[in-house]
Amino acid sequence: MAEETVSKNFIEQEIDKDLAEGVYTEVCTRFPPEPNGYLHIGHAKSILLNSGLAKEYGGTFHLRFDDTNPMKEDMEFVESIKEDVQWLGADYKDHLYFASNYFDTMYECAVKLIKKGKAYVCDLSADEIREYRGTLTEPGKNSPYRDRSVEENLDLFERMKNGEFEDGTKVLRAKIDMASPNINMRDPVIYRVAHMTHHNTGDKWCIYPMYDFAHPIEDAVEHITHSICTLEFEDHRPLYDWVVKECEFDPAPRQIEFSKLYLTNVVTGKRYIKKLVQDGIVDGWDDPRLVSIAALRRRGFTPESLKMFIELCGVSKSQSSVDYAMLEYCIREDLKLKRPRMMAVLDPIKLVIDNYPEGEVEYLEADNNLENPELGKRQIPFCKELYIERDDFMIEPPKKYFRLFPGNEVRLMNAYFVTCTSYETDEDGNVTVVHATYDPETKCGTGFTGRKVKGTIHWVAAPYAKQAEIRLYENLVDEEKGVYNKEDGSLNLNPHSLEIRKNCYVEDSFAEAKGCDSFQFVRNGYFCIDRLYFRIIFRQCGIENTYEMMGSRDVLKHPGDFYIQDKYNAIKNGSAIKQPRFDLYVFYGYRIITL
Repeated sequence: MAEETVSKNFIEQEIDKDLAEGVYTEVCTRFPPEPNGYLHIGHAKSILLNSGLAKEYGGTFHLRFDDTNPMKEDMEFVESIKEDVQWLGADYKDHLYFASNYFDTMYECAVKLIKKGKAYVCDLSADEIREYRGTLTEPGKNSPYRDRSVEENLDLFERMKNGEFEDGTKVLRAKIDMASPNINMRDPVIYRVAHMTHHNTGDKWCIYPMYDFAHPIEDAVEHITHSICTLEFEDHRPLYDWVVKECEFDPAPRQIEFSKLYLTNVVTGKRYIKKLVQDGIVDGWDDPRLVSIAALRRRGFTPESLKMFIELCGVSKSQSSVDYAMLEYCIREDLKLKRPRMMAVLDPIKLVIDNYPEGEVEYLEADNNLENPELGKRQIPFCKELYIERDDFMIEPPKKYFRLFPGNEVRLMNAYFVTCTSYETDEDGNVTVVHATYDPETKCGTGFTGRKVKGTIHWVAAPYAKQAEIRLYENLVDEEKGVYNKEDGSLNLNPHSLEIRKNCYVEDSFAEAKGCDSFQFVRNGYFCIDRLYFRIIFRQCGIENTYEMMGSRDVLKHPGDFYIQDKYNAIKNGSAIKQPRFDLYVFYGYRIITL
């Protein structure tokens, strides 16, 4: 039997080479977030990539909080990041670290650089340092403090540590090359004075290392072999290598860059999300309209669906963007055989079956998932008065409309054929009640073949259905204008991103549902119960598999070239809470409405 050829990405190829040449004997990777916000879908790629590489090569994976900037950090973000990483299945075991635990080591490294003549204390202001740095086409010029003696620099740096200087008055800079073509190598600042309380070290320190100095030291101390990061750090790699070499770490970690994950028409910037939260436009970092990992988890996305999405995106060094519909395709693929298919009416009108016995109820058998018999069956009540979707009835229908209208016969899903006989309207002409008759011989499951109907609609039994409040979300961003306003950089928000419907009904089967349970509402989409409230159901995505329409092979080659093929489909999002007092469900999530 021929051996299967395994295709490896460029990072795996580099790791294979390092192991074969004896550069490293094992693999150790890390995910190093700053605890200054919630993680988003782009971070999921880094988490799964780094943890996946460690698992593939039998190595270790570290979670390290890069908490070197006390101004923006908060323990709330630390806890949310830990929860996100664990939820994704990235097992860091007991390898949980904080960069702040290495502050003593970083200080010792800075002293070593001063003693080697590789660092100096500089009194230039931030603006002056920027002016002295030069441009991409012009070299920088030396600081007037660059030639201070080792003894003076050691004294000044210790006094910086002891709190003798105010913020912004002195910095420690690496002494490299002010004429370097790489601006990052033009004597970068590696320590600054900041009299601030740190969430982990308290008031022990009033000087803090800069990221480009701290990060390589953190990697080296933890014996990270491959420091996997995104492409914006490619120009910082020479400084990374310089710090490791001059601080005399051996073996040295190796930095490898890959392209970021860009998702179309979504907001991922922490600054923008923070403002949305503060302005009350969204109800938190986990609002269903966002793509933070917390928001995706709350809306019912599974770790498996995100892993599938990341695998489809692939790993490369070329920048590209991926359509949001591809993410929805992955959650559909993951849930379609796992979750039960149930009935819910989002815009109800009453259907009265006039020839059905008054006060009688019968329980009909329905498959929980036609494609997966292992999910079993359930009993649903059927009686004289039902609720159906308002869109499933028209007084004067267009051609090829096969649902209810006067004189037309349709099948009620899992039940009987019914024929519309009449309807009632209010004073404004809005339909309030539809009347019909049913044919007892057409009961589903009896093998009736006497005639066929072209339309099948879903329903719920009015006396037994649970009332629900449905929150339908559209994209937070105005897709026609794009994410950002070209004139002032603000967000182009969709003013209709939230629609609340208070008079909706779901099957009584939801009485036993619990947090994070997912369902497919037939003809409406996927929903899940919110884990944060007593009973909340989020609409996760629509039913139409438009990603698959194009053929997955073509889309996998060019994931950024995705489009929605069916012009009669519109993507929306809705959700649900059950109030303990009122037995009321509220639904959230994305859906596709078929017109």
